[in-house]
Amino acid sequence: MAQTFDKDLQSIQQARHLAEKCYRAQQEFLHFSQEDVDRVCAAMAEAAFREAERLGRMAAEETGYGIPGHKMLKNHLASRKVWESIKDIKTVGVIRRDPARGIVEIGWPMGVVAALIPSTNPTSTVIYKTLIAVKARNGIVHAPHPAAWQCSAEAARIMAEAGRAAGMPDGLVGCMDIIRLEGTQALMKHKRTAVILATGGSEMVRVAHSMGKPAYGVGPGNVPCYVDRSADVAQAAYTIVSSKAFDNSVICATEQAVVADKPIAAQLRAEMERLGAYWLRPEQAQALANTLFFPNGAINPRSVG
Repeated sequence: MAQTFDKDLQSIQQARHLAEKCYRAQQEFLHFSQEDVDRVCAAMAEAAFREAERLGRMAAEETGYGIPGHKMLKNHLASRKVWESIKDIKTVGVIRRDPARGIVEIGWPMGVVAALIPSTNPTSTVIYKTLIAVKARNGIVHAPHPAAWQCSAEAARIMAEAGRAAGMPDGLVGCMDIIRLEGTQALMKHKRTAVILATGGSEMVRVAHSMGKPAYGVGPGNVPCYVDRSADVAQAAYTIVSSKAFDNSVICATEQAVVADKPIAAQLRAEMERLGAYWLRPEQAQALANTLFFPNGAINPRSVG
């Protein structure tokens, strides 16, 4: 009789396997030239761009969050636009000299990156983190959110396949598909993991920063927007309403509050209402709060997106 293991143990073992495989691939990739690195990244960016619409649809269908067309636009930004913004940055060998101060800066990778992926932006985050990691000659292993692992794994597969076709070592880009908290923690703790890129909830980001190794964390946003009397009020209203409505407001950088300079406050409100913004009466605001939040103040995840 074949032995079976619980999912948490399978997830831990997968994290260990992917970290070790990524490390071996990264040790080979370490010796790639700038031209080789850029060829691999360009191939991955273009592959992700071509699949942006399908990945956006997959993300919306799997998570129930957001708008497929908007997720496609985020995938466009994370693939081709991100690559265009970093493609000319030198990351191999001597990248800068300061003769006056006697300083020579040399590009050197961290090693294996553990990337925690949120359910709100599950494909665009995989695309973006893969490109910035590999551009710097790192390897990367993604740990998706359990509610979005299929679309995240597909985004990683597309990029890994394109990268390998361009000469990238097998295993440099990996993604977990047995998702348990224990597996994600094992990936972050693993001896081969050199740095953590954590995007998601506050608790997850806190855990990432407690691992005793470099970590970059991005948690939920609570973004205020101030509109001064000197602003183009009509343009300000348009950008605020458009940003708030984009992808059903799942992006943490979207505006959560508007503070208006008193002389233009009424004009700003009128412009926002004209564009579809709605002002709640006190009793409506309370009813909406009761729907969106639990009694302890935490947001109900089912109300997101």
